[in-house]
Order: sequence, then structure tokens, then C-alpha cells
Amino acid sequence: MSDKKDKDHKPKRGKGKLLIIVGALALLGVGGGGAYGLVAAGLIGGGHAAGKKDPGPQLIRKGEEDPYAPPPADGKGEGGSVAEVEGDGGSEYRTAYYTFAEDFTSNLKGSDALVQTSLACSTRRDGRVLMWLAKHELAIRSAMLVVLADTPEEDVITPEGKDRLQKRLTDAINQVLVRTEGFGGVDRVYFRTFLVQ
Repeated sequence: MSDKKDKDHKPKRGKGKLLIIVGALALLGVGGGGAYGLVAAGLIGGGHAAGKKDPGPQLIRKGEEDPYAPPPADGKGEGGSVAEVEGDGGSEYRTAYYTFAEDFTSNLKGSDALVQTSLACSTRRDGRVLMWLAKHELAIRSAMLVVLADTPEEDVITPEGKDRLQKRLTDAINQVLVRTEGFGGVDRVYFRTFLVQ
């Protein structure tokens, strides 16, 4: 009889150890998977810093160095260029300008008149906006010509109409930049010359 008890008892011990080992491995797998999930989500382990999205071009205060400043236009570098001097008043942010290389000529909506203008725009953001303006000038010019062609002659005669046109041109530039780079950044468009014929 005792032999029968020992035989019945031994298999139960083996099954119990096996269940304990399988249970321990399952708990380790669940714990490891949970830890991996927390790291991948950026909640632990510094993963949040690596997955952080770039907020885009930043406002540059007067006197601060622009980390994305384009090289001087004269190509002489710092030694041959005139240092910028910011005034104490006005905005706390510096303003940078971009001038479009060629004039814009377009017919006006519902009219035989033509408008010819040279344009520039401004940004208070870092130099990436200036780089993007140069990079996407072709697409920006196209969008701005569409705006000009959709402008009635009455809007280019009055100061209020010109102001509305400036805002529409600014929006057109920012739409191209958002579509291509994910961020606009142009504050205003300026007329350098403006002729209606």
C-alpha cells in the first residue's frame, strides 16, 4: 500500500513544480511586456525626450542668436558684414525680411487691368522660415499669382483693399509653408513697388 501512495504522490509533485515554473515565466513575460510598453510610450526610461516633436521655428528675441541664421548675403562672413543693431522700443522680437527675387505681374479679376508688384515678407521666427521661403519660392510664387489674379481692380486702388490683399498674400505663403514644411511663420507681406496699368 505504501508503494501505491508514493507512486500517486510523486506525479502530483512534478505537476506542481511545472505549474509554478510556467506561472513564473508567464508573470515575467507579462511584466516585461508591460515594461516595454511603458518605455515605448515614453512614460519611463527617457523615451519621451526622443519622441518629442519639434515645435517648429521659434520666436527670436532682439539680441538673441538665431541658431538657424542664414549666411550673410555678401558672402564675406562676420568680418565683412555690418552688425545688426536692434532698437530698445517696439516688439521684443527681432524681425527678419525676405525679398522675392522677381516682380509679380498678373491680370486682375473681371478687368483688363494688370498689376505689377515686387514683394517682400517678414518673420519674427528663426531662420528656418527664411530658408523655407527660398526653398519653396516657386510654389509660393504660384500661390501668390493665384491670389493676385483673384483680386478685383477696386481692391488695388484703395488702402483698405491693399491691406486685405496683403493679408491674403500672407495667408497664401503660410498655407504653402504649412503644406510643405508643417509650419508657416510669415507675419506680413509688404509691397516694395505697386503699379496698376
